[in-house]
Amino acid sequence: MNKLAGQTGTYATERVERIFAEFKSATVDPAEFDHEAHVLVAWRYLQDDDLLPAIQKYSEALRALTVKLGVAGKYHETITWFYMIAVSERIVGKRNADWPGFKAANEDLFARKPSLIQKYYSDAQLMSEHARRVFVLPDLAA
Repeated sequence: MNKLAGQTGTYATERVERIFAEFKSATVDPAEFDHEAHVLVAWRYLQDDDLLPAIQKYSEALRALTVKLGVAGKYHETITWFYMIAVSERIVGKRNADWPGFKAANEDLFARKPSLIQKYYSDAQLMSEHARRVFVLPDLAA
């Protein structure tokens, strides 16, 4: 269930900051940390930092979380970089916009089938061990 949909104002801001803090401390509830929450945290890092420092911080925190949860093998470098870059491109000139506004303006970031990343990567490329360990360029034309 999407716990972030339809929230606005102070409540949404408090929730964003809570999820962000819990993510950074690796205490976020795994049941609450769905794809949308991943994008939310990416968006939140990019409110404070430029792309490369944000990717570094997000990646380190996500790796720490997966280790703590006993699912270190779930971390995927290419997926992480892809969505960080996509979110960064969408917020150029719009930093400090609110989360509900960003989400509403970028629905394709949250699509599941097909997901945005599937427009750029074949399943073979994306599911390769190499793509899991390091960022690889897309192999499909969007």
